[in-house]
Amino acid sequence: MSEQQLFSATEAQEVMRSVIQRIATGPTLSKDIEQEEARIGMRAILEGVVDPVQATVFLIALRMKRETDDENRGILSGIQDLTNRVVADVDEVVDIADPFNGYNRTLPIAPFLAPLLAELGVPAFSQGLETVTPKFGFTHRQILREAGVNVDLSVEEAAAQLSDPAKGWAYLDQSQSSPLLHKLVPLRNQLIKRTVITTAETLTHPIKGREKSHLMTGYVHKPYARIYAMLVRHAGFDSALLVRGVEGGVTSSLRQSSTTYQFVGDQEEVAVEVNPEELDIQHDLRAPAIPVGVEGNLEISKRAAESGIATLQGEEGISMDALMLSATLVLQHLGRCESLERGAEEVRDVLSSGRAAGRL
Repeated sequence: MSEQQLFSATEAQEVMRSVIQRIATGPTLSKDIEQEEARIGMRAILEGVVDPVQATVFLIALRMKRETDDENRGILSGIQDLTNRVVADVDEVVDIADPFNGYNRTLPIAPFLAPLLAELGVPAFSQGLETVTPKFGFTHRQILREAGVNVDLSVEEAAAQLSDPAKGWAYLDQSQSSPLLHKLVPLRNQLIKRTVITTAETLTHPIKGREKSHLMTGYVHKPYARIYAMLVRHAGFDSALLVRGVEGGVTSSLRQSSTTYQFVGDQEEVAVEVNPEELDIQHDLRAPAIPVGVEGNLEISKRAAESGIATLQGEEGISMDALMLSATLVLQHLGRCESLERGAEEVRDVLSSGRAAGRL
């Protein structure tokens, strides 16, 4: 975490006052701000040196006028300045960032992607928090907790698990990686609508590999592919796998073809079409469905945990296909398989063996 004080409380308040005067003047008169101003504004909010009302106006006004690339980069930098960050004792790390506001229409299997990748020889961790606006859905934290996983590891403890040959994966909660950001959850819930924080919080990059770090995240709306690609580079990742996934997550549709965008280093993003049928996946549903009659985040999280454990133990079905598809995309992106078809065969063999369940 950065201990450097960039500004005094008085200076921060002056910057925030100037920024609000420019960004909150209506649909035609609002003006953009510079990257450093956005960074100072975000840090001032996180460090509590500006009034919550001003924090609210800052976030909503940016959203209403639409954030620029410089503003997005500045917001992310402000958050990263105050994020606990470590280097794991492994060469490469895959950072899995599903939406922190969770799912509410399908039964997610993505919380169990990290242990599967670990069994495939790829150290990985997922991030999240309990739940947050705008969806207040069921999340990795809720589901993995029901599966008996420790969801309150420090950043150092999570990194240590990645280097443990018997484990190789972890869940990292925002309360541990970015505690000041996590304290804004009640304010964000009062705002109701999505803000720039929803985009930036998945890119904090708390755990790096010794040599390379890769981000896997999802999106729904096409314009966000470019925005995420831009921010991934700014955050310091070496590559990214951007999945147009179900509910904005990292699980591609099992019913129809979808597009992922991938890049390494400074290379341009490459669109990769994913056709489930070519991987012997055929379903009428996009993703595993919530069982009929099961309601509430707790009960649904329990069912998702049961399904995830059973899948890692080798139970075939739609959940296995969904998890297999996500893992195959990672192997292909990292160059660990000759083709998606060969990667799918390798992943299915591991799942069918049940070995990945031992990672839990």
